[in-house]
Amino acid sequence: MSRFLRSDFCHLDVYTPGEQPRDKSYIKLNTNESPFPPSPGVQKAAAEQAQSLQLYSDPECTALRQTAAKQYGLKAENIFCGNGSDEVLNFAFMAFCDASKGIAFPNISYGFYPVFGNLYGLDCTQIPLHEDFSIAPEDYLNLNKNIVLANPNAPTGMLLRVAQIRSILDANRGNVVIIDEAYIDFGGESCVPLIEEYDNLLVVQTFSKSRSLAGARLGFGFAQKAIIDDLNRVKYSTNPYNINRLTLAAGEAALNEQSYYDANCRIIMENRQWTTDALQALGFEVLPSAANFIFARTNQIDGEALYRALKEKGILVRHFSKEQISDFIRITIGTAQQMQALVDAIREILN
Repeated sequence: MSRFLRSDFCHLDVYTPGEQPRDKSYIKLNTNESPFPPSPGVQKAAAEQAQSLQLYSDPECTALRQTAAKQYGLKAENIFCGNGSDEVLNFAFMAFCDASKGIAFPNISYGFYPVFGNLYGLDCTQIPLHEDFSIAPEDYLNLNKNIVLANPNAPTGMLLRVAQIRSILDANRGNVVIIDEAYIDFGGESCVPLIEEYDNLLVVQTFSKSRSLAGARLGFGFAQKAIIDDLNRVKYSTNPYNINRLTLAAGEAALNEQSYYDANCRIIMENRQWTTDALQALGFEVLPSAANFIFARTNQIDGEALYRALKEKGILVRHFSKEQISDFIRITIGTAQQMQALVDAIREILN
């Protein structure tokens, strides 16, 4: 680092993205991307906008928000568009979290939560998962803190029911509760319908997973108008043109071709069950997942050794060094052929 960096930034623990090696061709099961390309309409819409890149994009994301409002049964004023869900989360931390209230989240969850908390100097309360790696709603009642929960959780893939989240919302009326639904389309029930009832709820979703647009960077925030206005206040103080023209067009087209993505999600869920069964037959413990990945471990080989052995065979999975989960690997669910190749490779490694 340079001698000019702010002293309070010198010790930031930064987010570590999943590796993207270029040394050879890999089966990529490490970053929870979709194995399927965007729908034909999305590719066409983005290509058409390439002819207008000399012009700024619409800072209000009008057409995209109107299309989303129809699909989700909301008003456009209830929707915020971000440069990926990470930006929505970042703006939410900036807008609602300060030193007096801080933020609470599970100690095993999405790695950006503590990064944002440290960046803004917040009091971060990290609540341990239970022994079965589940989130216990009773641990989040009456905290007098803002709360962020990934549902399904990452990297475990485990799901909270809407009724459980409702109890957290009821017990924390004086604080914002952020529900990060990056993986909700793979078997979960969304909390978006609750926003009319709860003025302290912000639901965050992404186009990166179920809608095959990880490279386009697009996310949504859903909330009552007052919270959306707050997010826009931060946005217009930092980056008004936060969504580029290609991504706006791609996002709108994706919403209009939702049946294509619903079919892909069904395939992912089928492949998830097949992979879970196959790994359990090999002696693995696999946590119950409602995401497009599974979290698995075996007493036959430790997590880091398995990750490295699979990489040698051209298959990337994700390993986390945190002690509580270091025995696990996180496996993105891909095509049937990719999952067969993974299971075959693991069988060879174990033998």
